[in-house]
Amino acid sequence: MTIRVLIADDQAMIRRGLRLILEDRPGIEVVAEAADGVEAIEAARRLRPDVCLVDIRMPRLDGIEVTRALAGPDAADPLRVVVVTTFDLDEYVYGALRGGAVGFVLKGAGPALLVEAVRAAVNGEALVSPSVTVRLLRHLTEATRPAGRDRPAPPLTERELEVVRAVARGRTNQEVAADLFISLSTVKGHMASVQAKLGMRNRVEVVAWAWENRIVEGA
Repeated sequence: MTIRVLIADDQAMIRRGLRLILEDRPGIEVVAEAADGVEAIEAARRLRPDVCLVDIRMPRLDGIEVTRALAGPDAADPLRVVVVTTFDLDEYVYGALRGGAVGFVLKGAGPALLVEAVRAAVNGEALVSPSVTVRLLRHLTEATRPAGRDRPAPPLTERELEVVRAVARGRTNQEVAADLFISLSTVKGHMASVQAKLGMRNRVEVVAWAWENRIVEGA
């Protein structure tokens, strides 16, 4: 299976660099480039790529607006969007994740992480950089959490909570299965149940919920 990717960034040099990195790996093809948000939406809807790499700051429409249009609750047939940013503590990234993005990667993180981000998005592994992801969510939820907020009683089973805690710390489905001595299909089943119970569309929203509500130890 060839993973078809769209790259949206207002800098031609960045787009060229991302294309070279991705197409140097087997099984990945860049099917389109876009220099602004409007172009990104038009190309994505026309070509239906497997993954859209979207810069957070672009002309006409920014990455958050593009993400909402392609992957948000109003998208009739949502696409997988991975936000690309220069900043690891940026409220705009958080807004994009809340808007439907399935993950993010830093521009300076290196080729291996970029490729991992693309493959992870296709495989449903939304969070690809545990150290950055957990730090980002921790800082942003601390900044927005009301003082003295008590931990709610979530409508989840203890096993579902164990899975959520592991995923919130950046563990992949395979790693969660190994840690908890359960099958991969069981992990996926628990995550599907969690998303249904919480009314959430993807694991990114589940992770944000876990940090906001102090489900993760140390949150």
